[in-house]
Amino acid sequence: VTFGAANILEWIGSIASAALRAAWCQKWLIHRRLRPEEFGGRVYQRIANSKSYPIHAELLNSAAIDRILTHTGNALLPIAYPEGSPTHPSYPAGHAAVAGACVTALKAFFDESAIVEGPVIVSDNGDQLHPYTGAPLTVGDELNKLASNMSIARNAAGVHYRSDGTQGLLLGENVAIEMLRDIATTYSENFPGFTFRRFDGTQLTIPA
Repeated sequence: VTFGAANILEWIGSIASAALRAAWCQKWLIHRRLRPEEFGGRVYQRIANSKSYPIHAELLNSAAIDRILTHTGNALLPIAYPEGSPTHPSYPAGHAAVAGACVTALKAFFDESAIVEGPVIVSDNGDQLHPYTGAPLTVGDELNKLASNMSIARNAAGVHYRSDGTQGLLLGENVAIEMLRDIATTYSENFPGFTFRRFDGTQLTIPA
């Protein structure tokens, strides 16, 4: 029962929920950062209607504004979602916090140094899979990539700034670490604790 699939899924769910709560606390009670889409609206109002928003000249004079104006006819920020950004603040990213927390827990519960067997890569046209022939891929590295991709994709979609994601990952990691400290005390089995690498590459052991 303990250390089994159901037990691990239970803890992953609890850790994910705690990370999201931590992110929402930071979003609403501390930072309340404008979404990139909302900030783009202020840029547009500054350019089109001479509104007095305090926007740095480096942004107003950047090539990005000219490219958006040429492509769309206005200075609003194009984003991937037709419905627009979420209605809650931008910093930190909830997706990143959950990803950071869950990946940290998975690295703690499983052998992150294990080599991924038989990896494949997609062909250039996307219709075939070919054997991967590069350096060995480890479970830990692939989990780190997964967390990073979940964060970066939200930036590319136009709904987050880079710092939302990078700091969200670290927030989630810290939430997971604190919960793992508590979880380690709940097992009656004799086990050495949780050992894993943090996102910065340092190794951490949480003793039982």
